[in-house]
This record gives sequence, C-alpha cells and structure tokens, in this order.
Amino acid sequence: MVAPLGLIFMIQWMLLFAPVCGGWRCTDLEMPDSPIRNLTLNRRKMEMSWVSSMNFTEYSCSVNAGDGEIKIKVKDTTCMFERNMAPPLHNGANFSVTAVNINTTYSSICTFIPQGMPGTAITNFSCVIYNVSLMNCTWHAGRDAPGDTQYFLYWQNSGEEEERECELYVKDENGRHTGCQFQNVMIKDTTTYFMVNGSSKDSLIRFHDEYIELYTIERLTPPLNVTASCTGYPQGCIIEWQEPLTSHVENKNCFQYEINIQNKDEPKEEKMDPPVRVRNYRYEFQNFNVKKIYILKIRARGKHCFVNSNWGEWSEPIEFGQGKDDFISVILVLIALGTISVTLLQSFLCKRYCSFKRICSPIPQPRDKFNILTDEDTQKEYVNLPKKGSTEDIIMVEEMT
Repeated sequence: MVAPLGLIFMIQWMLLFAPVCGGWRCTDLEMPDSPIRNLTLNRRKMEMSWVSSMNFTEYSCSVNAGDGEIKIKVKDTTCMFERNMAPPLHNGANFSVTAVNINTTYSSICTFIPQGMPGTAITNFSCVIYNVSLMNCTWHAGRDAPGDTQYFLYWQNSGEEEERECELYVKDENGRHTGCQFQNVMIKDTTTYFMVNGSSKDSLIRFHDEYIELYTIERLTPPLNVTASCTGYPQGCIIEWQEPLTSHVENKNCFQYEINIQNKDEPKEEKMDPPVRVRNYRYEFQNFNVKKIYILKIRARGKHCFVNSNWGEWSEPIEFGQGKDDFISVILVLIALGTISVTLLQSFLCKRYCSFKRICSPIPQPRDKFNILTDEDTQKEYVNLPKKGSTEDIIMVEEMT
C-alpha cells in the first residue's frame, strides 16, 4: 500500500512542479555540424534556450503547433514567446532556431512531444465568466483515463510568474474533478494560460492546455436602469438605459444594444418585429399607440473594444403604454355582477329561512289614537243629547179667603 502511494506522489510531484523548476529538453533533431545545440524548453514560461559555439548577431526562433507558425528575432540565446501569440502544446509542437553567418545558414530543430498515454487528457474544456467576476470551467475525463485518474487545473495571467491552482473543484459522483469555480476574477487585456494535468497510479496522464483571452468568454450582464417614458405624439416613447456592469470596461462607447419591443396583446407566433440595434443609450419609439401595451427588453454586446462580441443576457421585461380605456366598462360589469349576486343571495336566504307571505304581507298601519278618541266622544255626545220637548209645567194657584 505504501509503494503505490509513493508512486502516485512522485508522479504528481513531477507533473506539477518539475516544469516550473526548470526547462524541458526537447527531442533533438539537430544537424550534426550545427553550432546551435542543446535546445531546451520551459513549457510554463514558453521560453526556449540553447547553446551556440559561434557568435551570431541575430537568431530567428519559430514554433509550429499545427495552427500556424510564429517567428521572432532575438540577439541572445534565449527566446520567449508571448502568451498572446503562443500556441497550446498538448498536441506537440516543433521548435527551431536559425542563424546566418557569412552566407551560411545554421539551424537546429527540436520536437516537443507531450508525455502521457494518448486518450488520458481531458476533453471539451471550456470556461465562462458571469456576474462580472465569477468564472466556471468544465471538462470531461479522457476516454482512456484509468478510473483512479484525478485532474488538477492551473491558470496564469500574462506577466505573472506564479501559477494558481483551482481553489474550488467541481466533482462527479466518483469524486473526480470535472470543473472549477473561481471568484473575484479580473478581466485584463491579456491572454490567460490554462493547464489541466492528471495523476494515476496505473499510467502517466497527458496534460491539456489552452490560451484564452478572458474578455472573449465573458457573458455580459443585462443593461441597467431600463426605463420607458411615453408622452404621446409626436415624440412617442423615450427609452433609456445604462451600460452593463463589467470589471474592465470604462468606455461607454464599447457596446452595441439590441432593443426588442413587442405588442403584449398579439399572439406570440405573430410577434415577428425585428429588433433594433443602436450604439447610444437612448431610443425613440415612434410607432407608439396609446391604446396598446408593449413589452420591452434590451441586451448588449461588445463593439470595437476588448468586450465579448456575443450578445449578453436580456434585461427583465418591462411593460409600458396605457392600453385600452375599459375602465367604465369594467365598472359597469362589476356593478351588474354585484347586483345579480346580491339578488341570488337574497332569494336563497328567503327559501332557506322564511316564507314568501311573511316577507310580502302588508305592513299594518299604526293607530291614530287622538283621532279615534275624538270621533268616539263626538258620537256619544250626539247620541246622548236629550230631545227638547214642547210641554209646559202648569202651576195651579188657589186664592184663600
């Protein structure tokens, strides 16, 4: 158990640290009589050096990695290829040094052959920057990589001496690294070098490297503070916004914007209005109809600057416009519905708790006691009134003598 662990540690140490500590010697294909010998290559620095037994005033260095040839001229025996033009080396490359002395050309060529078994390097490597400063990189394991293969990601900006390893790996169900998440990524106008190597106790794993300009993989955020102000004819609607957030762009003229305006009431299959593209931060929407509601969204991309030329994310849709004047109609409909609802409710309650006669019986009138008493007294007075007779009382008087 100790021996395999020691072997794994040794292989990983050689892969990760040996290229940083010193240059790698290429496979020599030198001319036997060439004074230019012992070509060596520091893969991490992309620096080639050699030994010359003759004094030359100028050397010409070149590298050919299949996608084209890069040539530079130097005065000494060290040649460094800049990151922004250096090719990846995971598929191998040819390096050469040429010098001229008294009409005689001398050259030396070496071929860089990557170590490791074919089919063990990662595939489908890609990175994306989002939300201004977050970056995700993903890859797939090599088709012929052993089951215990573990991968490690390193990256380095141009001009920086130290490489940085991924701090937060993404793992699959077997614990193998299949991605990496970065925070606080600063986009610069330089090229960044990415390299993924691996280790296994069963075989040597081939590395994979790429050079990426970070601004080309940034997914732009939506434009900010999108507003629409409609004043009617003839101005129509004034649409304004601000540039998307970035970590490296200060020139506001580096963006192009795509404006999409659609009628909300139209079916989706009929919404075929072409988008409008502008370079400024203001747009006048002339085809404005005050009786319609519109949906607006905007996105941005780079134009003539170190900004991704692919379209970024759409802004959140906003609505503008007044729509149809249906306020009175809506009120009338609500009143009618309310009346019908109240009537139906009353009818239901009547059937449930009372009879129709009780509800519809005539309301008794209160008695007018004052008038009734007056009529009764008058009638009584009339009935009991004695009749006046015509009889007379006769008193008889007798005279006494």
